[in-house]
Amino acid sequence: MPKEQLELLKKESQTLENNFREILFLIEQIDVLKALLRDMKAGTYNYSWNVQGDTAQDQDSSEMLDEEMSNLVHYVLKKLRGDMVQMADYALKSAGASIIEAGTSASYKNNKAKLYWHGIGFLNYEMPPDIILQPDVHPGKCWAFPGSQGHILIKLARKITPTAVTMEHISEKVSPSGNISSAPKEFSVYGITKKCEGEEIFLGQFIYNKTENTIQTFELQHEVSEPLLCVNLKILSNWGHPKYTCLYRFRVHGVPTDHT
Repeated sequence: MPKEQLELLKKESQTLENNFREILFLIEQIDVLKALLRDMKAGTYNYSWNVQGDTAQDQDSSEMLDEEMSNLVHYVLKKLRGDMVQMADYALKSAGASIIEAGTSASYKNNKAKLYWHGIGFLNYEMPPDIILQPDVHPGKCWAFPGSQGHILIKLARKITPTAVTMEHISEKVSPSGNISSAPKEFSVYGITKKCEGEEIFLGQFIYNKTENTIQTFELQHEVSEPLLCVNLKILSNWGHPKYTCLYRFRVHGVPTDHT
């Protein structure tokens, strides 16, 4: 087996191991929540013995605790399912993927993201396009381009037959502005066969729903007959921001070829 494949397999194995540890951690959190709510429920029952003739209130409290327990467990399970995309990401920078700047929109220029010395701007805090190929998703750590339409050309870590893509954004709850109007809405995906310069092959058009899970996976609508090395992500609209659109993370999934 070629050295490149061995290195890629090692990285994928490490990713799966980290995911497994996170699963175990979340399972422990579920058990803790259940135990905590059981204790709260038991405390309510103990208290109810000291208050005579108030069985209706006791029943209401019990039902509220049952509902709260159910909601908390559902939330943790939803987070577990949402954060665990059980497919290899061939657009991952650490695995060898990269951005082809010649085929990518210009970044949004924001003077507020500059450091100044005696009135002269000398350092930008703008995030580069390849930030979307990295798993570190935190508020503000995204690539922004002007307006609501843009494109980014991605060279994958290896040739694959693509089957799905995943778009990720932050939620409104953690957004410093309290909204995510700069999130992408409609987007399309194209594959390119020959050295990232050939004819584009339409793979699908999708909508990222900002009210659903922050991590959304979309199965491609069109199959390809040969492996692809590059993918062109085209953002067609955002959720209303008039100045720019922010991309946090984009993943490409598929079946790898036997050789790179």
